[in-house]
Amino acid sequence: MKNKPVCYEPGVIRPELYPGIPTFIGLPAARSKDDIKGHDFCIMGSPWEGTSTYGGINGADTSTQYIRSVSSRYSGYLPDFDFDIFDELSGCDYGDCATKHGDRDFTFRSVENHVTDILEAGAIPIIFGGDHGLSYPQFKAFAKHYGGNVGLIHFDAHMDNCNTFGEDPYARCCPFHRCYDIEGFDPKNMVSIGIRGPRNHYNALKEAKKYGASVITAWEAREIGIRETIRRAIEIASNGTETFYVTVCSDALDVANNLSGPNDHCGFTTYDLAYMLHECGLNGCKGFDFMEVLPCTDLHNASSHGACWMAIYMMSGMAKHILKEKK
Repeated sequence: MKNKPVCYEPGVIRPELYPGIPTFIGLPAARSKDDIKGHDFCIMGSPWEGTSTYGGINGADTSTQYIRSVSSRYSGYLPDFDFDIFDELSGCDYGDCATKHGDRDFTFRSVENHVTDILEAGAIPIIFGGDHGLSYPQFKAFAKHYGGNVGLIHFDAHMDNCNTFGEDPYARCCPFHRCYDIEGFDPKNMVSIGIRGPRNHYNALKEAKKYGASVITAWEAREIGIRETIRRAIEIASNGTETFYVTVCSDALDVANNLSGPNDHCGFTTYDLAYMLHECGLNGCKGFDFMEVLPCTDLHNASSHGACWMAIYMMSGMAKHILKEKK
């Protein structure tokens, strides 16, 4: 039997560990790059987890299976706006990229190639993961596609901009330090939103300031309001750039709204985040990921459902922007 299932065998590739059946909200499956062409949106998954930074492995690599499964309850229509994403636009699901547990180099290349396929086919990547460290290769592919002339809006409780975690410079607490160094990308077009709490490194804000990146803490966001928060963020990410990318860690949400996540309090409600993501879409965002859903700690899959909702609100805003561009 070719590629037979085995355990504890180094180097085994599982290209469809979580094959995405059913697809996200029932979109057609794209089995090749050519299948993506003609679609406006393309879903993909990054089912991988790297270095544990506290308390052991937490199951982020299982998220794409659960998110797609619960998405079967949803569509592209939002009564909030009386608007259906797919009345005039189309989307597909490119499945999960190939991963190797314990092999970061292989996995990061695979992730970057999967995102590149989507962008080169002319679609907007909508990505679910997975360890937040994967946002580095995802954004790297996005930045490369646009010649580095892009912005980055980062929703998170944590800065995730450590230079290294022990000997691992690509751990989930490090991706945005790696983003600072992406060729052509100016960190002055990056803003982190929702940063809060005692689970941050004491040098995190200093490191962001050194590279010129902006930070709007959860405390400040509450004081100025979510509308002003996202207005400022979009202004920073759009200043002189062709477009911008949005990355979300699930713990940008308060623990009460993110049942699979860690106990990070004082965060955003799902309405707060949905509103800000929709605004990002309306203002020309062309790439999105939602990371760190941890199904094994979420009995009722509330966080997987939340990831679906956030993506649909984002895509609704994106769709309106696309239709405006086409006129």
